[in-house]
Amino acid sequence: MSRRWAMLLVIFFTRLSMGFQFQSIAALAPFLVTGFDLSYAQVGLLMGLFLLPGTVMAFPGGLLGQRFGSLRVTIAGLGLMVVGGMIVSYGGSFLTIAVGRTLGGIGGVLINIMLARMVADWFRGREIQTAMGLMLAAWPFGIALSLVVLGPLAAAATWRVAEYLTVAAAGLALALIALGYRDPPAGDAAAEPAAPGPGLGVPARVWTLALSAGVAWALLNAAIIVVASFAPIFLMSRGASVGEAGFLTGLALWISIVSVPLGGLVADRTNRPRLQVAIGCLATAVTIAAITRAPLPALWLMASGVLVGLLPGIMMALLPRAVRTEHLATALGIFYGLFYLGMALSQTAAGFVRDVTGDPAMPLLFAAVLMAVTLPAVALFWRIERQV
Repeated sequence: MSRRWAMLLVIFFTRLSMGFQFQSIAALAPFLVTGFDLSYAQVGLLMGLFLLPGTVMAFPGGLLGQRFGSLRVTIAGLGLMVVGGMIVSYGGSFLTIAVGRTLGGIGGVLINIMLARMVADWFRGREIQTAMGLMLAAWPFGIALSLVVLGPLAAAATWRVAEYLTVAAAGLALALIALGYRDPPAGDAAAEPAAPGPGLGVPARVWTLALSAGVAWALLNAAIIVVASFAPIFLMSRGASVGEAGFLTGLALWISIVSVPLGGLVADRTNRPRLQVAIGCLATAVTIAAITRAPLPALWLMASGVLVGLLPGIMMALLPRAVRTEHLATALGIFYGLFYLGMALSQTAAGFVRDVTGDPAMPLLFAAVLMAVTLPAVALFWRIERQV
């Protein structure tokens, strides 16, 4: 195994540990409701607290990465995840658990930005879309693993023991990153020499590139999260049981774990990113809409999990290909700030659409529109990129 692929393996496990801890509240929700007499609204808030810090911390996180380097900031982020997970594990109240989730979420923000920069450093100019696709697949892999492992472990032992496991995963990732990760050699063609941190002195072109790419990334992920959140409700309205609806939606998630890195591989092999993005956005939008109108909605749900894989690897490679190394961490901070804002707003908007219309299909149609609008957002990025 070449060194850069070994580094990607370390990065993959680090991102997996983040998804594993993020989903732990959802996996352990029944035990928290019983043990602390929480409402499901409070449980939902605890879930969201892991992502909410990103709306204000992503841009400063990018500046920190530019100033102190990817490795140091990633280690700090994993440290926050360990501390946050320990606070949740020992938590004796809703407030204590909320504090732990917020700390873990701040760590997750820093990690998200730095891992993308690490992949860009090692793979810039060669197989970057495949590498980005593999990195991105680690997040849903960690989420799915959390759902499979933590609930049964909590039932066999306690929910606190299950939460300790997320702390152990973050601690192992911290050890792997600290001991096993190294920056690319100075002469490696995948990396450009880094200039001193520019602080807020980011060129206007970098801002416009980061904003347009961030809007596109936010729209794509908003569509995905709305489908994941509201597809079970729709399927139950069509006669599926709770278990069947959850299984089918989870299966689509597992399919995307495979399709996302494969989509990056296809992009690197064919070198037709514009055509692939157009097909991916429009075909995925059609399949999401078809869930609500066509026969066999579960089949269309699975198809959306396949087709959406055409997009993430290309879209995560947009900024590393267009922005110089000395501005990349800051640009990724802007990019991820919009991502977190989209994640925070999308489910609320989809729920509002559901309440206003009274139709369980409307959130999915809303997701289809978001997916379709992703295409002009990416096209805007490419137009700005051409204006040198």
